[in-house]
Order: sequence, then C-alpha cells, then structure tokens
Amino acid sequence: MKTLMVQGTTSDAGKSTLVAGLCRLLAREGINVAPFKPQNMALNSAVTPCGGEIGRAQALQAIAAKQPLSTDFNPILLKPNSDTGAQVIIHGRAISNMEAAKYHDYKKVAMQAVLESHQRLVSDFDAIIVEGAGSPAEINLRENDIANMGFACEVDCPVIIIADIDKGGVFAHLVGTLMLLNEYEQSLVQGFVINRFRGDIALLQSGLDWLEEKTGKPVLGVLPYMHGLNIDAEDAVAMDNVVTDKKLTISVLLLPHISNHTDFDSLRLNPQIDLRYVKYTEQIGQTDLIIIPGSKNVINDLTFLQAQTWQTEIQRHLRYGGKVLGVCGGLQMLGQRICDPDAIESSQTEITGLGLAEFESKLTQTKTLTQVQGKCVINQQSVDIKGYEIHCGQSSGPALEKPFMYFTDHPQGFLKDGFVSDDNQVVGTYLHGLFDEPKAAEAILHWASNGRLTETNFSLDEHREKQLEWLADECEAHLEINKIKALINL
Repeated sequence: MKTLMVQGTTSDAGKSTLVAGLCRLLAREGINVAPFKPQNMALNSAVTPCGGEIGRAQALQAIAAKQPLSTDFNPILLKPNSDTGAQVIIHGRAISNMEAAKYHDYKKVAMQAVLESHQRLVSDFDAIIVEGAGSPAEINLRENDIANMGFACEVDCPVIIIADIDKGGVFAHLVGTLMLLNEYEQSLVQGFVINRFRGDIALLQSGLDWLEEKTGKPVLGVLPYMHGLNIDAEDAVAMDNVVTDKKLTISVLLLPHISNHTDFDSLRLNPQIDLRYVKYTEQIGQTDLIIIPGSKNVINDLTFLQAQTWQTEIQRHLRYGGKVLGVCGGLQMLGQRICDPDAIESSQTEITGLGLAEFESKLTQTKTLTQVQGKCVINQQSVDIKGYEIHCGQSSGPALEKPFMYFTDHPQGFLKDGFVSDDNQVVGTYLHGLFDEPKAAEAILHWASNGRLTETNFSLDEHREKQLEWLADECEAHLEINKIKALINL
C-alpha cells in the first residue's frame, strides 16, 4: 500500500501541516512522494502549470514534496460563493455552481474523479500522503462521503487521526471520533498523533497510556506547539504579524468572501510593514495603502463595502495622499460598473463600482486560470514580475490603456493587465502573488510608501523553505517515523 491518509478530529486539527511535514521529510530522503486531498473547500487556491486550479494547502504540500503542482493533488475543489452554495471545480476546471443539497447527490460522480486522480498518483509515485477534510465523524455527511472514510474505505488505506491538544479535550476528541466510526473504518485507523502540545511530555504520558489501552491504537507521536510557524493558510486569515521597524502601514479590507489572501503573506511577515485586516471604516486609523483583495462574490462584497461607507472612506484616504490597490475582484470594484448577466456569482446582475477608474467589468462563464510573467510598470520603474490569474470575466475601458503590467509570457496572448491612475494613487491588477517576488514587491512598496521603504529584504520562497525544513525536523524528532513509513511499505 502506497497511500497513507491523515484525518482529523476537527477542522484546524493540523492535517494540512502534518501532511506537509511528512511530504518534506520523505522528499528529503529521496522518496518520490505526492500530496493528495480528495475534496477541499477553500477560497485560497493556486494555478497549476497546465492551467488548472487546486487548493492552496495542496500547493504548499507539493512544494514540500518538491513536486510541480498538479490538479491530481486536489481533484475536487469547492469554492463557497454563498452560505449554501459553491463553485464546483473538478480536475482543475469549474463545472458549475451547486447548492449543498445538489452537490451531496453529485458526490457519486465526484468520487470517480477522485479515484481517477488517485490511481494516476499510485502509478507515478512511491508514496501518497492524503489529507482528509474536517472530521470523519460528521454523521450527517457520512453518506456518499468522498473526503474522509468514504475515500479510505474505497482504496483500503491506513489512516492516522490527528487532534489538537491546545483546543482542550484531546482524549475525548480522539476516542469519540474513533467510536463514531463503523467497525471496518475503525480497523483502518492505525494510530493517533497529538498536535500543538506545550509543557512537560512526562505529565502527558499517563494519558497516552490510557488512550492506547482504551482504543488498542498506538500513539504515533506528540508534536510540540511550533511558536512562530508561518506557512500558507488553507483558508483562515492569519491576523498576527510582528513589526520591529515600521516603514509602512497597509490595510487589507476583510471582505465577506475574501479569496487568495495569501497574496499578502509576504507583507504580513515583513518586519517593516504593519499589515492589518479591517472590516469596518472605524477600524482603519492611519494607513498608507488600502488594498481591496480578491473576492469569490464580487457584487455581494462590493455591496458590503458600500453599505459600510467604504467608498467615502477611500475617497477621504485619497484626498490626503494615500494609495489604493485593487487585486482581481478588488480591481473590478475600482471601476464604474460590474455586470454579471449570467448570474455566475450572484443573483444581482449589475452594480455601480467605486468609480476610481474609467472601465467596466463583465463576469463570464469562461474562467481565466494561468501562470504569467512580465514587466510591472510603476513610478516610472519597470521590474520583472510573475504570478497567476484566477478570475471570471474581463475588464475594458480607457483607464486600462495605462496598464500596470505588460506580459512577456501569457498563454492567451494578452499584452497588458490592470491600470495605474493618472495621479499615480490608484493601481489595479488581476495578478495574484504580486508581492512574492522581492524586486517587484520593492517597486510596489516604494510607490505605496512614497519612497520611505526602498528595500524589503524579505523572500517568501526562502521563508517558506525554512518553515518546511523546521516542520520536517519536528516531525522527525517527535513522530514514530519508522512505524509511519512501514504503514506504506517504505
């Protein structure tokens, strides 16, 4: 058996992190390993080289495994666009929007896509480390399950269950989860991992002994609380940042349907930048740059901004010399109008934009998914920049004749992207990941700070590599790695 599955007692138990740690640990031993998540629900996503879309956590795990991104790593991606519905993406391509009840019935079809991807990975790799979703003990979701035990039973793979002791009640979580599984599912569980432990491990030992005796399952390790671990978030917005030498204050608007907020991780982790996520105008305070981020429901999120009087606050910010940046859905909001005639994201077919630039946007059935590179033009500087696009629809109008970026490599042949306003205060772009390249980030932040911040001295790629190596070191030190490897015949 090449496949090992990590399931959790709850959301945020540490599944994504453990899979990433195991992938890096195996990869640096020279094992050809791949991550896999049958079904992911997240608004943070990444674009593969073939122009498909997968969850951000699986992109991180692919980096940990030292593999190029593949849609087979996450064959089913659900991107919520309302409280009861989501865009359904299969093998990297959006097929439709579905309400929850309809998708529940569709899972039988989705399982075939999952098994196709898994079989390809089995053929191509020595080991597959699988991440479950939420908890396998969600009784109401068990029928037609493809995310947890439904998949594990289908391929007959061993399962490790991880729980977060920092939340409290770790033994109840583990025993309760196991007891809610049927007999065959329980037989697949090969052991437990306890995550985020603080303190003296000797004080936990009696509980570990009890757990093993009660369940007949071994504890395969206790991972410590890794203070300061910062890796790409699957969905939750990371609100913490440490500022030691503030040169710039940035406010990112916390939209109800914010997507790909990982665009700003390199800013949040930069000790020269005070990055804040703000939802209401009274929270903003003094700031240099307002960023309107991507959105999975751009009309509803623009409606929210207008209801919170953000339009007035942004105008005030500009009058006092501040800067504004719109990314993807945020770019579309900066224009004069957004149209959604086919109700792709919302039942509302049209909305007036913020009116900060002369262009309009129209949402279409065709979704742009591509990795791109080119030249960013800002403050009379031209610097290399690369990133990726994930958006429905296109924008057009006179403002776009003064673009933010000229493409040197784009599969659709577009020659430019976004705009820079005539007064140099407002910039819009469809490009995600624009702060990940240090030189491009320096140019944009030099613009945003009016020259106060000239060097960022921060590389997100280097930071990510250090974090993954640290994570792998901790897994090696605190897990029964040989026992875990034996589960997949390594």
